[in-house]
Amino acid sequence: MTTPTLILNVDDNDGARYAKTRILQSAGFDVVEASNGTDALNVVKRGGVALVLLDVKLPDINGIEVCRRIKADPDSAMVLVLQTSAALTGRADKIRGLEGGADNYLAAPIEADELVANVNALLRMRQTQSALRDSEERFRQLTDNIEDVFWMFSVPARALEYVSPAYATIWGRPIDTLEREPGSWLSAVHPDDRAYVASLWDALQTAPHYEAEFRVMMPDGSPRWVRDRLFPVRDRRDEVYRVARVTSDITRRKEMEALLRAADANKNEFLATLAHELRNPLSPIRNAAALLGASGNGASEHQARARDVITRQVDHLAHLVDDLLDVARISEGKIVLRQEEVELKGVIAQAVETAGPLIAAREHKLDVVQPDRQIWLRGDPVRLAQSMGNLLHNAAKFTPKGGRIRVEVTLQDAVVRIAVQDNGIGIAEDNLSRIFGMFAQAAVPPDRAPEGLGIGLSLVSRLLEMHGGRLSATSPGIGLGSTFTVELPVLRTAERGAQAAEAPSGAPAPASGGRRILLVDDNVDAMEMMAFLLAEMGYEAHTTADAGNLVQMALELRPDVIVLDIGLPGVDGYELARMLKRHPQLASTRLVAHTGYGSPEDRRKAQDAGFDAHLVKPAELEDLEKALQG
Repeated sequence: MTTPTLILNVDDNDGARYAKTRILQSAGFDVVEASNGTDALNVVKRGGVALVLLDVKLPDINGIEVCRRIKADPDSAMVLVLQTSAALTGRADKIRGLEGGADNYLAAPIEADELVANVNALLRMRQTQSALRDSEERFRQLTDNIEDVFWMFSVPARALEYVSPAYATIWGRPIDTLEREPGSWLSAVHPDDRAYVASLWDALQTAPHYEAEFRVMMPDGSPRWVRDRLFPVRDRRDEVYRVARVTSDITRRKEMEALLRAADANKNEFLATLAHELRNPLSPIRNAAALLGASGNGASEHQARARDVITRQVDHLAHLVDDLLDVARISEGKIVLRQEEVELKGVIAQAVETAGPLIAAREHKLDVVQPDRQIWLRGDPVRLAQSMGNLLHNAAKFTPKGGRIRVEVTLQDAVVRIAVQDNGIGIAEDNLSRIFGMFAQAAVPPDRAPEGLGIGLSLVSRLLEMHGGRLSATSPGIGLGSTFTVELPVLRTAERGAQAAEAPSGAPAPASGGRRILLVDDNVDAMEMMAFLLAEMGYEAHTTADAGNLVQMALELRPDVIVLDIGLPGVDGYELARMLKRHPQLASTRLVAHTGYGSPEDRRKAQDAGFDAHLVKPAELEDLEKALQG
């Protein structure tokens, strides 16, 4: 139900006031009355009045003055005023009334239908104005609160009619400057893009629509990418009389696109390098395998060389796989450091031993300079040695034959710095910032293919960060060598010989004593090779690729150790281990998991299933023997 509109009828003539009230009420309006200007102003001040039907001649205040006061008050400025008069009916009187703020002026006598028609016309006009005002307010609230810049320009003058507050944020300049200098927005466009944007703007009259991306220079000189869209605004004759413009900040999107392009390029380079690195060992392995069956003069020597080649190339493949798995574990937060007190000299010695064969093969001169003090760290000795070994390996790999490599340890307060310096191919300045990124490859001379997967330095950097340290790189330039510096927090230091001699790090493993080993693996080649090795080491090795009757076979054979592949076809290796351990006659049999799964979660599952040791393929001979001995 619509609420009737309230009209204030002001007239000091009782008869005339009564007649107008009756006409308006019969037309469906609510009417209140006043007989003088003072009362009329008080009624309007209370609010709710939509229209004042106001006689000009009033006893206290002139009607024109009453109208002026109503329109001058912001709280009542939108109240409609219909001025009437029976005496002042001339053209000049009407003009004076309208100039005083009246929305219309009627001369008495007024016919009933004329009065109602004028009131309705004025109310419709107010409704239209109110809707327009509401629309403008919604528009302003919207444009004032969006992050994009909203502009409005006239056509063809291209004069700025409106710009939203976001201009100050995206352009980095105050709006009042733009109002004083309307062309200043174009002056802020990047010099390389300005001509292009100006050409779009010059064509506005004939092409009032575009979508463009360009850069805006901030006052501090930094660029900001924006997306600019222009739309025509047409009148009822379908002619363009304005253009609306929306400008969005797309700097973050552009940065992400650049990162994605770089990542895609790195990915393609990585896949090509991975294929290269994986294929390289396969060729010598295949040739060495053929040589193992050689006979005739020199066969034993050829076979020994072939075994060396296979061992070396398999080690290389295992290193690649380990690096990939380590990176994946670090990225997923699954790698766990086995923290203990570590003496730095032992870490460096192990790293030198790891990289030694490559250093010797390339005939490099290696100098290791350390303080005459024991330096103790808190960390994982394997991961620390792996990190230092990787840096030495890189130095040897990227230094021409006969080069120099220097490892220098310096102690400063609670930090130790280990610098690995070489006189190799060096690093270009623009590569220094990305050298520790995943899959980043150092530039190499044209006559050399990229070596490694581009993950070694990233892996080392992350491992050192997990130890509370950091890795940095410097280089004078291409061909001038490079220096990688490791910084680690020191736990404590001591004079050499101040502590009791430590126990040897590797006591000799006990003899096999003819222990009986049962190998279970569906990879027959791998299983047979391991059996041959164990036999050479003095073990009694038995093999089976059928895990279906493993419990029965174990009961008959009574092995001391069962080496079990977890990933057997059709069989759950963990459940098989539980079955073996549940059997009273096999409960004391040592179980060793031999698997390609080596994550901490895989090790935990193996331990829960009853395995006594966990080996990741391909297992080192030393690790295998330790697992067998327990």
